[in-house]
Amino acid sequence: MTEGQNPGLTGDVENRIHERLAMELGVAKERVVAAIQLLDEGNTIPFIARYRKERTGELDETQLRSIDERLRALRALEARRQEIAARLGEQGNLTDELRDRIVKAETLQQLEDVYRPFRPKRRTRASVAREKGLEKLADAILFGVIDSPGETAQSIRAYAQSFVDPDKDVKAVEDALAGACDIVAEVTTDDPDIRELARQTTWRLGRLRSQSVEKEGEDTGEFRTYADFEQRLSAVRPHQVLAINRGEQREALRVRVDVDATRVLSDIQRRVDQKWGRSRRTARTLPDAAELRKEAVEDGYRRLLAPSIEREIRSELTARAEEQAVQVFGRNLRQRLLVPPSPRGVIVGIDPGLRTGCKVAVIGPTGEVIRTATIFPHAPQNRRSEAIETLVRLIKETSAEMIAIGDGTASRETEHVAADVIKRCPNVKYTVVSEAGASVYSASPLAVAELPDLDVSMRGAVSIARRLLDPLAELVKIDPKSIGVGMYQHDVDQKRLAEVLDAVVESCVNFVGVELNTASEALLRHVAGLSSTQAKAIVRYRQSAGRFRSRSELLDVAGIGAKTFEQCAGFLRIAGGDDPLDNTPVHPESYRQARSILQAAGFDTSDLVDASKIERIRERLGELDVESLAKEMGAGVPTVRDIVLALARPGRDPREDLPPPIYRSDVLRMEDLQPGMVLSGSVSNVVDFGAFVDIGVKKAGLVHVSQMGQGYTASPYERLSVGDIVDVQVLEVDHERGRISLALL
Repeated sequence: MTEGQNPGLTGDVENRIHERLAMELGVAKERVVAAIQLLDEGNTIPFIARYRKERTGELDETQLRSIDERLRALRALEARRQEIAARLGEQGNLTDELRDRIVKAETLQQLEDVYRPFRPKRRTRASVAREKGLEKLADAILFGVIDSPGETAQSIRAYAQSFVDPDKDVKAVEDALAGACDIVAEVTTDDPDIRELARQTTWRLGRLRSQSVEKEGEDTGEFRTYADFEQRLSAVRPHQVLAINRGEQREALRVRVDVDATRVLSDIQRRVDQKWGRSRRTARTLPDAAELRKEAVEDGYRRLLAPSIEREIRSELTARAEEQAVQVFGRNLRQRLLVPPSPRGVIVGIDPGLRTGCKVAVIGPTGEVIRTATIFPHAPQNRRSEAIETLVRLIKETSAEMIAIGDGTASRETEHVAADVIKRCPNVKYTVVSEAGASVYSASPLAVAELPDLDVSMRGAVSIARRLLDPLAELVKIDPKSIGVGMYQHDVDQKRLAEVLDAVVESCVNFVGVELNTASEALLRHVAGLSSTQAKAIVRYRQSAGRFRSRSELLDVAGIGAKTFEQCAGFLRIAGGDDPLDNTPVHPESYRQARSILQAAGFDTSDLVDASKIERIRERLGELDVESLAKEMGAGVPTVRDIVLALARPGRDPREDLPPPIYRSDVLRMEDLQPGMVLSGSVSNVVDFGAFVDIGVKKAGLVHVSQMGQGYTASPYERLSVGDIVDVQVLEVDHERGRISLALL
C-alpha cells in the first residue's frame, strides 16, 4: 500500500471522503475519485498532472497536491473516528447519541471533544473525589435534584452530610461539597458542547497580548514591536504570531490570550442550565444546588477550561502561521529555482573573503572547472592591482563573459573590483548571486565526490558560478531550508517544511526536465518516480556504458522497471540521441501519436533537429485542428494538444520565458541613493508585510505592502514573486540603520 492509501476504510467512508474533498476543493467528484485512484496506484503527482489529464479532467499539480494532502488528513480523521468508536464500544459507553456525535464530527478537535470524557486520564481532583464516593452528590449539584426515592434531605448541604466519611478522608460537609464540585467542574468542562461554545466565544472576543520581559543588561530591540502588543485573535497576522512565539521562547516576551471571562461564563452557565439544571423536573429540587453548580462551573472554566482553550487557540494560531510561512517559503523557493540559466557559457565565480582572500573559479558551459585562483584585493593584504590583473588574464584566456559574485562577507568590496575589471573587459558583466547554503554544500560528501581535487573554500566559488550557469541544477544539491528565501524557517514544523519544500523541488525539476546524460545524482533523484538509489544507479550506468542513446535504455539500468520507467521517462531528455522525440516532453507511450501529428504537418522526427525547419514546423503545427486529430487517433484532446506544443519547441527550456538576472557593469552605493530615484531591481524575498528588492546596493530595499502601486493590496504575493524584475522608486534612505524604503512603480 502506498503512503496515503486507504487504511482499511469501508466503501461508504471512502465515498464520504470523496464527497467532502470535492466540496472543499470545488472540484467535480468524478475528477477527485480519478485522482485518488491514480495516487493509490502509486503514480507521482508530476506524472499525473502531465500525462494523465484525460482521467482527471486536467487537474493541475496544485490541485493534485491539495487532494493528496487533504486525502491523507481525512483518511487519518476517519481512522481515528473508527478507533474512538471501537474504544467506546469496548468500554460499554457507545450510546446512539455518542455514535451520532462521532459520525457528525467534522474535525479532529470535535472528535477528541466527544471522546474526552471517556479518555483515560491521569489522577485529577475529580477522580480523587470519585474514589471517595462523591459522584452522587456531584449529580445532585449538577442536576439540582436528588434522584434517590428514599432520600428526605431538603437541601444540598443536608444531603452532603450523608457523604461525610473520615475513613475516606471526607471529614466534613465542606469536604464532601468541595470534592463534588470538583467533579461538576470536570464534567462540565469535558462536555463537547461546552468546550465548543467556550472555544467559539474566545475566538470571537479574544485578543492576543504580548508584553516585554525586562531583563537587566539585555537588549530586547528585536522584539520592540511586540513589547506592548494587542490584536484581535481574528486579525492577528501570521508573521506576528511567529515573531511573538520566538520572543516568548527567548523569554523576551510574556504572552497570553485575553477574553472577557464574564461574557464566556455567562454563555457557559446558560448552556449548563439548559443541559443539566432543568433536566429532571419530576424529582425534588434542591434550592441551594444552583449556586453551588454556578461556583463549580466558574471554577472549572477558570482552572481547567480557559487554560485548555488558550493552549488550543495558541496552537491553532501557530499552526496557521507556520503553514503560511511554509507556503511562502515554498513559493519563494520555486521562483528562486526557476531563475533562467545564464546564456553566457564561461563564468567566473568569486567567493569573496577578507583575510583568506577571494576564491576564484572559472567554469565552462557544462559546469566543468577550467581554472582556479586565489586573489587578495582587500585588507589586510590589499593586493588590489594584482587581483585585477589576475581576473583580467583569466577572462581573456577563457573568453569568459560573466562574473558571479557571492553575496557574503566582502561582497560589496568585490563588486568594486569587478567594476574595475569590466573597464578593461567591456564585453563582461557581473551579477551578485546568493551564496546561501554554499558552505553547507562545499563540505558535503556530494561536493567531495564532484570536486575531489579542490579544497572546501574553492568548491564554494565553483558553486557560486554554477548557480548563475544553471540555478536549478546547482541549488538542488543543497537543503532547501538553506537557500535563504523564507522567514522563520527555524520556527516552523520542520517535517512539514521539508515536505512542502521537497514537493517544490520535485515540481520545478520535472517542470524543466532533466538532461539524462549530464544530470547529477542530486538532480536525478528529484525526477518523478526515481529514488536516490535509482539515481545513483543511472550515474553508475552512464559512467560504465557511456552516454544514453535513448530513453528506452533506462530499462537496462539495475533497479529500474516498467513502473519506474513510466513515471520518469517523460521528464528526462536526451539531446543528440537516436530519437529526436527523446529531447521533448512527449512521453514514450505517445510516440506513435507524435509521429502521426508530425506526418499530418508534413514532417517527420528527423526534421526536429534541423534548425532551418523548426519555424516552418511550428507554423504547420499551429494550423492543425487538435480536436480532429485527437478523434482520428483515438487519443485525448489534452494529450494531443501537449504533444503539438512539445513538437513546436523541441529541446526548449521553459525557464527561457522568465526574466533573467540583472547584469551590471558598475557599482551603485547606498550614498548615491536619493529619494525620488527610479531604479530596476530583482525581488529577492517576499514576506507577509512586503517584498525585498535588490537594487544593486549592499542592502535590499523594502517595498511595504502599502507601497505596491495603486489600489489596495491585501497580500504581497498577489503582486510579486522572488526573481521578478521590477521598477521601483526610492522613498527614504536611513543610513544609520541601513534601511531603504521603496515604492513599486
